Amino acid sequence: MHLDIRYVTHFAYPTPVWESQNSVRACPIDSDSQKRLEYILEVEPDADCRWYVDRWGTRVDTFGVVDPHTELIVTVTTSVETTEPPQPPSDTTILDLYEENRDGRLWMYLHSSRHTEWADPIVDIAGEVVSGSEDLVTAIRDITSLVNGRLEYQPGATEIGVTPTAVWGQQAGVCQDFSHVMISMLRSQGIPARYVSGYFYATDVAGGGTPETSEITVQTHAWVEVWVPGFGWWAIDPTNDQVAGERHITVGQGRDYDDVLPMRGVYYGDTDQAMATHVVMSLSGLGARTIPEIDPAQQRQLDQ
Repeated sequence: MHLDIRYVTHFAYPTPVWESQNSVRACPIDSDSQKRLEYILEVEPDADCRWYVDRWGTRVDTFGVVDPHTELIVTVTTSVETTEPPQPPSDTTILDLYEENRDGRLWMYLHSSRHTEWADPIVDIAGEVVSGSEDLVTAIRDITSLVNGRLEYQPGATEIGVTPTAVWGQQAGVCQDFSHVMISMLRSQGIPARYVSGYFYATDVAGGGTPETSEITVQTHAWVEVWVPGFGWWAIDPTNDQVAGERHITVGQGRDYDDVLPMRGVYYGDTDQAMATHVVMSLSGLGARTIPEIDPAQQRQLDQ
């Protein structure tokens, strides 16, 4: 599947700011099932851009805008070619996993982090699922279905930093929450798991419907990759209770959301700011660029 993607972020400030230093994680990775064909980063006002690959394998573009400015617009245009990824064998066990990780090379994906702390009842429930599964792949799929069945996709139900236990208790969240809960369950049972950020070519991030038109507006999406011995990382989407396929475009991966934040930065000047983001995906080329408008409520706050 060939997909074109445009990601635009628009920042606005009430008074001029300067010395804005930023990092962007928006470049699709190259893998066996995903090939990046094009990647263009544009910054307004103009800036000198550099890049590196972080320890998690994600490309990070950096740039600085020295002169005073009241707006910052970042545009990423990219094209990728995807295929259905291979699937792991179903005869792998938890014991195989422990044996393969005796050297500790996956330890960073086994420990809790700010977004993936675990406690009861998550640990107990995950333990019941794993102990009752005949093999590792079945255990992973059962935990995926458990998280999907427990949580309702509900935008605005949570804020960044909410614990998996709190999400589990309120039974609602967004794709980041689904992923963090699943990662917490897996890691609590000694199963390495990491957080993945990217895009999902679908009419509904929580429904997975196939678009009827080529170009659609989407949001950034999150899912999980789990380590399977003798196979490698296996991608699962708990928000949709499915294996991640050719419509999933991987951009970043890490321990949790903090490692793959699409854009972060600092600047001198007024601490108030407003931000808007617009992402489109297409099977047959992109139309004219749309600069996302700042929400009127945020704009009024800036103008006060």
